[in-house]
Amino acid sequence: MLLRSKEIDAMVPRPHRHQFNDNAVRMTRSLSDAVGMQRIGIHLVRLSPGRDSTEFHYHDSDEEFLYVLSGRGIAEIGQERFEVGPGDFMGFGAPSKPHAMHNPFDEDLVYLMGGERNVSDVVHYPRIERTLVKSGGRRAWADWDNLHDVSSLRRK
Repeated sequence: MLLRSKEIDAMVPRPHRHQFNDNAVRMTRSLSDAVGMQRIGIHLVRLSPGRDSTEFHYHDSDEEFLYVLSGRGIAEIGQERFEVGPGDFMGFGAPSKPHAMHNPFDEDLVYLMGGERNVSDVVHYPRIERTLVKSGGRRAWADWDNLHDVSSLRRK
């Protein structure tokens, strides 16, 4: 299906607030939803000054990418920080280094974001020591203190 630029411009951006980071608020136009895609999410995102894109994280299954269209931001990838701007591309295979972006600048950061929508995935948030499990239509999380190694359950 074709989605024309005037149709994209007419879409009302929807706020997406990250469940673990109140400062991570993205204004999102879901291009893939508009054309009926289910296995891949493609979103046109605007990140206001001072906002985070997400909580610092990585996926075990879902791959993701970001392509900056306008504005600038600070990308955190693993232990490194990079200033990013128009034309910069970031790709995150699964699993990848943890990543997130922040917009400390005075103008909006606009980017195309995409990724897989696997039925099952595990997402790790190393800074807050939390893991989210997506499986069977359910999303559940646990703090790392509440995760137990299966090998501790030795059978006799």
